[in-house]
Amino acid sequence: MTDSANSSDVITDNGADAPPGSLWQRMKADPQYAPEHLALEAVRRLGPEAAAWAERARADNPDRTPDQLADIAIKRFTNLARISGAVSGATGLPGAVLDVGVLAWNQARMVLHIAAVYGHDPSAPERATDLLVLQRVHKVAQTARLALGVAAGRERAEQLFAGAGNRPLSGVMLRLGVKLAQMAGIRAAKRMFAKVIPGASIVLGTWVNSAATKDLARRSREQFKQAPAPPERSLSPGRQ
Repeated sequence: MTDSANSSDVITDNGADAPPGSLWQRMKADPQYAPEHLALEAVRRLGPEAAAWAERARADNPDRTPDQLADIAIKRFTNLARISGAVSGATGLPGAVLDVGVLAWNQARMVLHIAAVYGHDPSAPERATDLLVLQRVHKVAQTARLALGVAAGRERAEQLFAGAGNRPLSGVMLRLGVKLAQMAGIRAAKRMFAKVIPGASIVLGTWVNSAATKDLARRSREQFKQAPAPPERSLSPGRQ
């Protein structure tokens, strides 16, 4: 195998392993729609990265199947899920919320990479809908689209949340943590809150995060490989 082929096995970080600060601010201001804000930002910010990687991987390794390329992405982001769960949580509730936020972000990143290797545009608006359905925030695409429309409207009216800082921070973090835990596949809320206890986060994080990510990878692979990718419009700046 050539050096260029080896380079395709690596998904570079480029600072994308954690949600950007601007997204955290939006989610704290509007925790009810935190998953929708995360999905919209992931498609905008991570979609082009996923498309570029898939294109490079196919060019460097024309003999590899989409399943094999998907395996690379799944392995990479499952490992990130394990690390996330092992290193955060010892700082109390904010650390637990950070953990599930990073997990949900990297899971979204994985889904977009899987979509790309199966020929779906990871920057297309419909990927945000896919993220919310695959991550089981919404059961069907129609309700996911409606929620995304609400979140997009709220992003364009951020000044309406100027008073969010007056709410108790602990209450905001609890609501945000529950929403992000749901998106990340941590089904039982008490599991998420157990991560507040030093030590418990290390045990719960490594296996819960990994299992949730593997389950999401399986669902994503099944969805994106079952039909040819339709023509899709790329997400324009400032549009959803």
